[in-house]
Amino acid sequence: METLKYTFQAEKRVKHKAHVGVVGSANLEVIFLPTNNSFSTVDISSKFEGHSAVWKSILERFFAENNCLADIEINDFGATSGVISLRLLQALEVANLDNE
Repeated sequence: METLKYTFQAEKRVKHKAHVGVVGSANLEVIFLPTNNSFSTVDISSKFEGHSAVWKSILERFFAENNCLADIEINDFGATSGVISLRLLQALEVANLDNE
């Protein structure tokens, strides 16, 4: 099991907590929490070790394109890069829904 931690400068605060995905075979869970920080944090727990360069690349691209400000928790059980990107976008969408 590997634990990774990243921070990214960001400005666009998410509106709400979001929880998407499940921890299961070739999938992952992503949780977004609003924060008062001036940077986003990403804490990853992954079943597999040695993929920090891949995670860093995916996250750098995500934050470059979305600039979202949140505390993010990711629990990975072998998701592919495509699934990771999809879940991050899905969580961002849910975190910014207007619940009226």
